[in-house]
Amino acid sequence: MDEDLKKTIDNANSNNIGFIKTNEKPTIGLTSEQKVILNRKGNVFFNQGNIEQARRIFLATGYSDGLSRVADKYMEKNKELDALKLYLLAHNKRKSEPLLEKIAKVVSIIIEKDK
Repeated sequence: MDEDLKKTIDNANSNNIGFIKTNEKPTIGLTSEQKVILNRKGNVFFNQGNIEQARRIFLATGYSDGLSRVADKYMEKNKELDALKLYLLAHNKRKSEPLLEKIAKVVSIIIEKDK
């Protein structure tokens, strides 16, 4: 991978601290051709089981299908909050809404117990 492109991806992901991503838009400055190349590389990483490297690329390019597939892997590992974050970034309502409902139920139970 081109060093400048790698630095761009690293910089795009360096602000991704905590639960909320600070910038929902893909990395500015990537051409459509670069995104295609990166998404293909991300798919190779994903298929090889290197989920975290794939996630970084998909975040940088804004590839919603890739983000949803990474989130599915997180769900398999019971990392529901990490999965929810990616589903929301991918605008995948079908998979994010059940998780949001689950969180709402948990919060409701906690509030009821504190009364």
